[in-house]
Amino acid sequence: MHTILITGAGTGLGKELALSYAKKGYSIIVTGRRLEPLEAVKEEVQSVGAKAFAYQMDISNAEDVKKIVGRITSEHEVDYLLNNAGVGCFGPLTELDSDEIETAIQTNVLGTIFLTKELLPHLLKREDAKIMNIISTAGQKGKVNESVYVASKFAVRGFTESLQKELEGKVHVIATYMGGMDTPFWDETDHIKDKSRLKSPREVAEMIIAQDDKLEIQI
Repeated sequence: MHTILITGAGTGLGKELALSYAKKGYSIIVTGRRLEPLEAVKEEVQSVGAKAFAYQMDISNAEDVKKIVGRITSEHEVDYLLNNAGVGCFGPLTELDSDEIETAIQTNVLGTIFLTKELLPHLLKREDAKIMNIISTAGQKGKVNESVYVASKFAVRGFTESLQKELEGKVHVIATYMGGMDTPFWDETDHIKDKSRLKSPREVAEMIIAQDDKLEIQI
């Protein structure tokens, strides 16, 4: 049985990916900044008959990542890393404060890099290891009032494409691009006026899993 580690798994797409992969027979490791929602997801995953484990981890903190990944790899054999965690940063550039900018870059870019780097030696020992980075269409084109968010996702895109070359034949690295979803991601902003037109996280999760043998997923 394969084991997948999913970041940002307490809500939204991460939660639905955890449940969907559980139904495919994976053991699930859910991580995130808040333990309470992770424990709730763990219970849901267990209710569909899969093994599940929850670890509180702040991917933007390199020392925390090193400590928690050490714990995880001492207790589990991880075959698949799914970098899903991310934060938004929306509005005209002149109105963004430095904390918002730093949080977006720290989480979306450095968090993805820190975790991948720390887990990679473990993945390289596994057969059929995979890494999937959730990038979004913000990593493909510029968007109004999303300059910093787009910048962070362009960085993750470059990181992903470089890893595809660096790890070719060793680890299968997947770049996933999709538009907005109706998730708590938008709760703190009015950037999306009508969330009813967005796909649900469950729909997107099922579409991702159906294509995760590819190098690039477009939704």
